[in-house]
Amino acid sequence: MVEAFAVASGKGGTGKTTSTLALGMALAETHDVTVVDADTGMANLLFHAGLSDVDVTLHDLLVTGTARDVSAATYERFGMSVVPCGTSLAGFERADPDRLRSVVADLAAGTDVLLLDSPAALGSKSAVLPVVLADRVVIVVEPTIPALSDGLKVQEYARSYGTETAGVLFNKVREDVDRIAEQADRHFGGPTLAQVPAADVVRSARQAGEPLLAHAPDSPAAAAFRRAADAITVRSGDGDAVADRFRSAVVPETI
Repeated sequence: MVEAFAVASGKGGTGKTTSTLALGMALAETHDVTVVDADTGMANLLFHAGLSDVDVTLHDLLVTGTARDVSAATYERFGMSVVPCGTSLAGFERADPDRLRSVVADLAAGTDVLLLDSPAALGSKSAVLPVVLADRVVIVVEPTIPALSDGLKVQEYARSYGTETAGVLFNKVREDVDRIAEQADRHFGGPTLAQVPAADVVRSARQAGEPLLAHAPDSPAAAAFRRAADAITVRSGDGDAVADRFRSAVVPETI
């Protein structure tokens, strides 16, 4: 049983990494969850998960000619398996994004849920690959019309490769956004999963190197992420078939 979700948006700063780890921790209460920092160019999940001092990261698995088992870059944290990506420019330059398909396929063999923390933009092969590989995409947006517009672009691209929409997650909400949520329900192929309130505790969790659900489990923001996870019904699938699909996925150089 495995299903892959890309956590994506059309712009930076929406809180994708915070959302990825929060959804991962919530889903890990009932599933085996593996979280992958698939943003190979602007990675920061390792800081959110307290993994900034690890020796082996996803970059090391993506270096052409390097034979490493994925377990070397997989760390058990907060009830999940976490595969962080490095932050060095040299590591990014050496990494071959095509190898992400093989890494994800290997990870699929040992988990129920794969969460791919995706790059913000869709202008390069490394950026679009997580969205193309995923079964469904969780679109993280701030409650503004421009952010919704950017999210719709992500969905349009995802659908062109057969990736469905799991739902829309409104983040950093400072007021009632029912009107915008209605528009999301009308235009996106999935429901509004939750409205996560803007909160200083999110920043303090990041500074502490902990996911929000570990740092402030009783906060309103944490409760909203749990509601979002509850709204996602994980589908079962044949792990070998899913792995084969990952390995054979065809991805354009740019869009």
